[in-house]
Amino acid sequence: MSRAYDAVIVGAGPNGLVAANHLIDADWSVLVLEAQAEVGGAVRSAEDVHPGFVHDTFSAFYPLAEASPTIRSFDLEEHGLVWQHAPAVLGHPTKDGQWAMLHRDRDVTARLMDEQHPGDGAAWLELCGQWDRIGDQMVKALLSPFPPLKNGLGALARLRSVGGLEFVRSMLTPAAELGLAKFGGTSPRLLIAGNAGHADIPLHAPGSGLMGILMSMLGQTVGFPVPQGGAGELTKSLARRFTSLGGEIHCSSEVSRILVDGRRATGVRTTDGEKFAARRAVVADVAAPNLYGGLVPEADLPVRTVRAMKSFELDPGTVKVDWAIDGGVPWASAPPHAPGTFHIADSVEEMTEALGQVSARAIPASPFMLAGQMSTTDPTRSPPGTEALWAYTHVPQSAVRDAGEGGIRGEWDRDDCERFADRMQARIEEVAPGFGSKILARRVLGPREMESRDANLIGGAINGGTAQLHQELIFRPVPGMGRAETGIRGLYLGSASAHPGGGVHGAPGMNAARAAIAHTRVRELLPATLRR
Repeated sequence: MSRAYDAVIVGAGPNGLVAANHLIDADWSVLVLEAQAEVGGAVRSAEDVHPGFVHDTFSAFYPLAEASPTIRSFDLEEHGLVWQHAPAVLGHPTKDGQWAMLHRDRDVTARLMDEQHPGDGAAWLELCGQWDRIGDQMVKALLSPFPPLKNGLGALARLRSVGGLEFVRSMLTPAAELGLAKFGGTSPRLLIAGNAGHADIPLHAPGSGLMGILMSMLGQTVGFPVPQGGAGELTKSLARRFTSLGGEIHCSSEVSRILVDGRRATGVRTTDGEKFAARRAVVADVAAPNLYGGLVPEADLPVRTVRAMKSFELDPGTVKVDWAIDGGVPWASAPPHAPGTFHIADSVEEMTEALGQVSARAIPASPFMLAGQMSTTDPTRSPPGTEALWAYTHVPQSAVRDAGEGGIRGEWDRDDCERFADRMQARIEEVAPGFGSKILARRVLGPREMESRDANLIGGAINGGTAQLHQELIFRPVPGMGRAETGIRGLYLGSASAHPGGGVHGAPGMNAARAAIAHTRVRELLPATLRR
């Protein structure tokens, strides 16, 4: 083999880089191998849509990164990271000219809600007050290895102060119903349901309400920040920190096999035949289907893992459109404050219908869209007076029909992608007449392009597997796991396929690194005869 390291990290996405940083902080020698030509995984950006415009290739806004104790612990500002915020966090325009608006100042959010429906502002501030008392513990518990004993107990200790079981009931209420129970107007419902739609949990299913509240309250506390200069600056700052401490990163170095000897990971082999030994651990920032039965052959896996992976469920695919816009978006009704993120749907009911069509394997007729005004948020992204804009929506992994009239087949070749992008663009045109005339350039990334640019995004799935309850906690990625351990000694799953899933918070990578360190300490205390 080539040179040996204490740990080899497969994948230089955010989770792989988080694991690498934590391990090198523990004085391990660490090598990161990345198949693509640059670091970042699904957190990258480039000037590849139109000259002078920086577009984020995949993800764009990072509330969970800003809230994550893991990301904050690395002091990335010392390595070039600068966060930027839009004047408002999130907006949702409707055809009647109204805007549901989430402002980082909760009092502004409440005032705007109250203007539309008296009493909603006070109800929103009450929700914010509850989150102030318990939210920090909830976020830490969600991002901790399962079971989250310390932070879970911390949340339980505060439960009575936020209403006890009634608060728990609210968190378990589906997003589509949660807004009806708490508010009289439409704006809070749109914000909560739209934020729940960032995951693939149906809006009538338990768990969606918690997701909607989590994202909404993060918007009120930390905002939806973006890295100045492009999403890639977040992962580049992680890489700079790592290499400044002596870590090594090899890009354009695709791992083809994780080497296993006696049910223990011993190293990796790349597609060009080079081998790297791992004395202590291999951390795989790899989607579960690409790891189990892929980089690790089924013959090397526990039988229960092989069996359980047959029912592993991916989250839906993604179609993302990037635009370079001459001038701002020509809204039919200007928002009270310019939002960085905006959602497109006529109502919560239409949102629910669109996401339900995806669950039923139909291409949505009126897709619910999440979108971002990146130059509004970070003026360095494009020339003055222009906008770097994107929107994405979910589509089925395997479509059986088109719920719309375009006859889109779900093959996601160039014809399917462009016609579906036309459908998405028409949705923006409904609330921003003349939008099409402002377009300087357009790029469409369908599920195939997503996966070709990041192998973890299988079929355009951006969450490493469904976020529905049947594949979370101890069921992620398969029943009985819920932690970074894989059933192979020295091999740890550190991707979004591991608990707690996607969101660019670094928790899967940190959980994997901590598990590797803990197991190594125990192993090195054992007599040599017992270490295997």
